[in-house]
Amino acid sequence: MKYKNIKLRALEPEDLELLYEWENNNSYWAISNTVSPFSRYTLKRYIENSHKNIYETGQLRLMIDHVEDKITIGTIDVFEFDPFHKRAGIGILIANESYRRKGYASMALTCLIKYCFKTLQLHQLYCNILANNFVSMDLFKKQGFVQTGIKKEWIQTDNGYVDVFIFQLINS
Repeated sequence: MKYKNIKLRALEPEDLELLYEWENNNSYWAISNTVSPFSRYTLKRYIENSHKNIYETGQLRLMIDHVEDKITIGTIDVFEFDPFHKRAGIGILIANESYRRKGYASMALTCLIKYCFKTLQLHQLYCNILANNFVSMDLFKKQGFVQTGIKKEWIQTDNGYVDVFIFQLINS
């Protein structure tokens, strides 16, 4: 899947070291609800099983490649895929900081939304965003997501509890 200057692609064995670095970066753990590091073995097994259908696993991870620079800059996820209710959660990470705030997350999100609504025939997408993550809120709002709820004091951080905002995009 391609949109402008990014391409979304399936996981490859060569992505192991990137995933290892990103999944074990504890600055992302509050966002991803992670509390412990992943082993290379676990991530290798995850990649080996990534060929399975989203209907089997309930999730899909795609790598975000910058087409011109020929570099992987992040990842975008579909999770809690519910084919009965036709909904799924989504999350995005532009891990390479020099590619942040340049529109690549928006391009990846546009591509994924189209895939979810057209190919997977979903009715709605949702995401959970920390109340202090204004950049992420702006990204999703620009894509048409609307804040529909708040989970009060949902995530514990070193600085106390942080609310999480729920955003939804309904395909009408």
